[in-house]
Amino acid sequence: MPETTAFDPLGLDPVLLKAVYAMGYEAPTPIQREAIPAILKGRDVIGTAQTGSGKTAAFVLPILQRLMKQPTGRTRALILSPTRELAAQTETAFRSFGKGTRIRGQSVYGGVGMGPQEHALRGGVDVVIATPGRLLDHMGRRNVDFRGLQVLVLDEADRMLDMGFLPDVRRIIAALPRERQTLLFSATMEPEIEALSRSIMKDAVRISVSPPHRPPAKIRHEVYPVPQHLKTALLAELLGREDMMSVLVFVRTKRRADRVARQLNQAGFDVARIHGDRSQSQRDSALAGFRSGQHQVLVATDVAARGLDVEGITHVVNYDVPPVPTDYIHRVGRTARAEAEGEAITFVTQEDEGELRGIEKALGRTIPRVTLPDFNYNAPPPPRVHGHEGGRRPQAMRRPSDRGRRRFR
Repeated sequence: MPETTAFDPLGLDPVLLKAVYAMGYEAPTPIQREAIPAILKGRDVIGTAQTGSGKTAAFVLPILQRLMKQPTGRTRALILSPTRELAAQTETAFRSFGKGTRIRGQSVYGGVGMGPQEHALRGGVDVVIATPGRLLDHMGRRNVDFRGLQVLVLDEADRMLDMGFLPDVRRIIAALPRERQTLLFSATMEPEIEALSRSIMKDAVRISVSPPHRPPAKIRHEVYPVPQHLKTALLAELLGREDMMSVLVFVRTKRRADRVARQLNQAGFDVARIHGDRSQSQRDSALAGFRSGQHQVLVATDVAARGLDVEGITHVVNYDVPPVPTDYIHRVGRTARAEAEGEAITFVTQEDEGELRGIEKALGRTIPRVTLPDFNYNAPPPPRVHGHEGGRRPQAMRRPSDRGRRRFR
């Protein structure tokens, strides 16, 4: 560890600085630089910043510093997350930044057995990182004791509201000590979140270090006009490009995610899928394979639009146009993270023009339209085969043998 680092002025303990340096961080991001000192002073904080800007470390590091100076054995911090994936990633961050401390964190979410979670909660784990529904299950069984709670974090608060968690969040907050530090982090700040913050926070510091309703500046945006029945064929054509190394594809429904993943696999690509009907072990396996490069493509519903932190995603493809502009911002924010470059591609049918105009208004500019010169946009829909959704694959997807299965590691 060097004698001085760019993190030194933030006032972090040397043990934490050592972990930060060991993880390869050279300088704090703007949200970290502004939020960490305020949190260390005990202030309530509302932090808004673009996706991929380092919000997790902005609250994990000061919480660790606060807790490492106290006796262990009680739950003293609670982090509420909208998705299982985000909860698991936050737990990983606590373990990484907390090396050299005795602070223990436990993620609590559905899709897995309650036994190990119950054991950890009853043992007084220091930090609980939970999705609201599963946490309420444990609270109903009296598995968790929040009487010693000091810090509450609402992570991706706007997403929790989008997913209908507001009643659950209010029930959880009502069971917590009134004297606590409350931290609210989000990529977008809707009126409902403003109202929630006023009801649960005291004299909060507002920190907004970058336009929260804009995606990272290093994303290149493109729109591909295409008929609905040719979307998968066009996607297969694009995936054959050498630069499409790690591609996250967003679709609207779970059924469509299964269909698109199956068709791309048949076309010779390594594909995994994530959606709400997949078991937690299946979701973990798909994400691990995508992270490692085993899978070139991950097809997902909006369950992956928040909390999915995968380094090196080169492209985000909106197979279906998201219904609201903020969903677009969160989806495409999965690429160009940590100052990297990325590309966002959106497939648009004639029926999608209204939604697209809303996205362009949010971005403050028109997104260029792109067509492939050798792609047959006039191909008819494939004949439907009884018992097989979508019929035969379009000719464009039946790839010659020299363009077969590709692996990216």
